[in-house]
This record gives sequence, structure tokens and C-alpha cells, in this order.
Amino acid sequence: MESVGYGEFASMLRSAADQVRANQAMLSQLDSVGGDGDHGTTMARAMGLVEKAIAECKKKDLKSLLNDIGWAVMGVDGGATGPLFGTFFLGMAEAVAGRKPVDAKGLAALFGAGLRALHAHSKAQVGDKTMMDALIPAVAAMRSAAEGGQDVTAALAAAATAAEQGALSTRNFPARFGRAKNLGDRTIGHQDPGATSVSLIFRGFSASVAGA
Repeated sequence: MESVGYGEFASMLRSAADQVRANQAMLSQLDSVGGDGDHGTTMARAMGLVEKAIAECKKKDLKSLLNDIGWAVMGVDGGATGPLFGTFFLGMAEAVAGRKPVDAKGLAALFGAGLRALHAHSKAQVGDKTMMDALIPAVAAMRSAAEGGQDVTAALAAAATAAEQGALSTRNFPARFGRAKNLGDRTIGHQDPGATSVSLIFRGFSASVAGA
């Protein structure tokens, strides 16, 4: 795939929602270690709001879609999940220029803008056992693939692989943010639910553009 517009991104989001719902129980189980055990439920609720925003999006363009999704997810109940993912999508929306579809470099730039928006609200970095452990390497891998001349399909495949590896790596770290930080080293050996959610979302994105 050479470019992504409204229709393609809507399909990517629906695919991501399918991945989250299919793994809802696993996400909540991961969250039971240091949280309330409701992360899977919260993420499934957020994905429902994403799909509702897609269905109700009046202006069929990428900027409107990302903006509508950002505000929809922002209000989901369940701790920091809604504000963090909402901020990410709103950051992407602000970076959209024009109404034309974006190529791999343009898509990587949008994800980079979303990450920068998150950095303005969160100090978490790789190694802190948060969603950033999957998101930061995913965005970096997407940018690297795009700058290397890869198309959208290859760039998102690289991002999905990096996100999965980042999520798995959280087993090696103690939690430094959220409620789980109170458990310290006792969280070592357990995978972070937020990073896992990001990994599932990128898996959905990649599967969608690959036709899987």
C-alpha cells in the first residue's frame, strides 16, 4: 500500500479494535498484577468509542477522523488510558495538512506528532514499563522504514514488530509509573498491559493494510 486516507485509516482502526477485543481477558489479567484488573475492559470500551466515532464522522477526511476519535477516547472511564490515547490521536490530527492521503513518510510524521503530544503530558520513556515501551520503538521503526523507501505496508509491519518486542521487554523492568510503581521490583517478570495494548493496536494496523 502506497498511501493512507480516510477509508484506509478507518479500516486500520477497526482492525485494531478487533485485536483488542480478542485479547480483552489477557489485558485485564496483565493489569491484575499492579492495577485494578480492568485494563482490558477499558480498552474494549475505548475501541467501541473509536468505532462509534468512525460511524458518526461527518467529514470524511483524515484530520476530522483523528480529531473525532481523539475526543471520543479522551472521555473513556478507566484511569489514564483515555487521556493518553486521546492525546495521541489529537496530536496526530493537529499534524494533518490538507485533505490528500499520506504516504509512508507522511504517516510516520503523523505518528511522530502523536508521540510528541504524549511527551508533553507524560515523562515516561522506554524502560519505565508503560505504553511508551511499545509506542516509542514502533514510531521509530515506522520512521526508519519510511525514510528507507519502504511503503505503508512495510512501515506498519516494522512498527508492529517493534511494538511487540517493546511490550515483551517490559517484563524485564520494575514499574515506575501508575499504581504498579508501588510494587517496585515485584512487577519484574510481568508484562505491562498498556504496552501490550499498543502492540495489539499496531498489529491490527499492520494486518489491515496487509489484507490479513
